[in-house]
Amino acid sequence: MERELGGFSLDTAVTGAGQPMWEAFTRGWRREIGERFPLPRFTAGTGAAMSGQVSAGRLFDVALTDLTVASPMRTSTVTAGQAAGERLVRLYVVQRGAWVLDDPLGRGEHPLRSGDFLLQHVTGQAAFRSLPHTSARILMFPADVLAPLLGRGARAGHGDSPELRLLMSHAQLVHAGLAALSPAGALAAHAALMELAKGVVARQLDDAEPAFFPALVQAARGLTDARLTDPELTPVDVARRLHVSSRSLQRAFAGTGESLAGYIRRRRLEEARQALVDGRGRTSVAQVAARYQFADSSHFIRTFKRRFGDTPANFLRRRLPVRA
Repeated sequence: MERELGGFSLDTAVTGAGQPMWEAFTRGWRREIGERFPLPRFTAGTGAAMSGQVSAGRLFDVALTDLTVASPMRTSTVTAGQAAGERLVRLYVVQRGAWVLDDPLGRGEHPLRSGDFLLQHVTGQAAFRSLPHTSARILMFPADVLAPLLGRGARAGHGDSPELRLLMSHAQLVHAGLAALSPAGALAAHAALMELAKGVVARQLDDAEPAFFPALVQAARGLTDARLTDPELTPVDVARRLHVSSRSLQRAFAGTGESLAGYIRRRRLEEARQALVDGRGRTSVAQVAARYQFADSSHFIRTFKRRFGDTPANFLRRRLPVRA
């Protein structure tokens, strides 16, 4: 009987590159992920050269895979006979590098580069190839749930859509905590995962659903961390970019003990402190204050001291070596 929950992680630093990693990968997949999610037929060269990091997990009828592979990967062409009986909806999200998928329905190729995604419903596995040093996340869902919304085809786009951000954030949380989930937690995580996947297909979500709040918090934090020097960064702007209401965002953060506005202030202070260290005295306090959107250096100094218990100048004196 196949497992309903499972997972494994591999790293070249532990397994060794080439055939040892390949054998560990296929063995782990068969044991933890199972025959419901069959591996494609990879070329011999893929196994002989495999190196990098792989992490895969299974949550009932959903499989999640993260790949950061230094070696190129390539599969053999899939024939109709090989494809028979396999019905899944696959989501490919490329985080770095490039991934090219053939269309099993004969409509050409789907090239994906950094930031792109492809949501595909076909009977069978599309042949693909990746460039060296490609990072990607692949999610596989049961076709009977998503196919009626997607149809027999594909949907492609850029990964900055609010719906995809929330799905990726939740998938990351699930993948990281899979081994520790209780039976009730696993069911709740699966339900939220499926609803978020439906949101990607339908391009709309119920942002007031509490089950989505952890993913919403993570997505909002990710947007914030990428835009700490942006003068337009506010909770209202983050809500707009995620296509959710400000009220829903407030409710999501209420469970964390820190508001989004508080998170923005804290992260700006942390990055400003690091910028002072990195500048090694060559970057002034006023310059750092302006970069991280503090009203003026006096306001920055007061806020910095309230947070860290010391002024920026005293902090730097303690951190930097004394010049002879």
